[in-house]
Amino acid sequence: MQPILQKQIPYDALAQKPLPGIAPLEPADWLIFDDAYGAQMALRCALLKQRPDEVACLAPEALPAAQEALRAVLDRLSQREDFGVSEKVVVCPDGREVALDWNQPLMSLGQIIQEDICLLQKQGEEHVLTGAVLCFPASWTLAEKFQKPLIDIHIPVGEYDANIAKRVQRLFDGVRAGRPLWRKNALWYDDPTLFTPRSESAPRDPVPAKAGAYLRSERQSILRLPESDAVIFSIHTFVMRREDIL
Repeated sequence: MQPILQKQIPYDALAQKPLPGIAPLEPADWLIFDDAYGAQMALRCALLKQRPDEVACLAPEALPAAQEALRAVLDRLSQREDFGVSEKVVVCPDGREVALDWNQPLMSLGQIIQEDICLLQKQGEEHVLTGAVLCFPASWTLAEKFQKPLIDIHIPVGEYDANIAKRVQRLFDGVRAGRPLWRKNALWYDDPTLFTPRSESAPRDPVPAKAGAYLRSERQSILRLPESDAVIFSIHTFVMRREDIL
């Protein structure tokens, strides 16, 4: 299979920033549509059809938040000329027509945008993952993280210590509707595969920067939904050949 790659990343993926590396994001820039849209969407649709239980989940109580997330995306897409948007159908730039299922809103989202979408809702003192469509996991498994709080979601990330956990929880508590935030990461891989689930008990061995053939970078956004008060953690995945980025 041909690797699905981008030719550019709209930020400096290799710039070093201390964790958690958060910056303000213009609401209009929340979703990204790049040169890999068609290929990424074809893979997403195949995964959602063939492996739905591995790439999507939703707690029953999170359905209103997931529906609000879908409405938020449709509102953003309705402002673009390359999408046709109605309450029942979305016509995508690659010509596909996606029939919207408001009882499975995350499954619909997964067929429309490149971003993976994670829903987190406050339960007690922490935000908990109550729903997600995650077609491009970077060495983690959705089933292990579903209905877990932030600190458990980040197992086995060594840098995610108690101090970072408190700072990230404050970010999720403090993000305001209409004022999203973003951060990025960058990791070297020797394989460009986008669907790379991995158990937290078998973490990936890091690929040294000098040896990696591909750079994988996620543009991660944090956005508050005003009605449900849920937080969307969205992930746009870029993969580039080493020679295209250095």
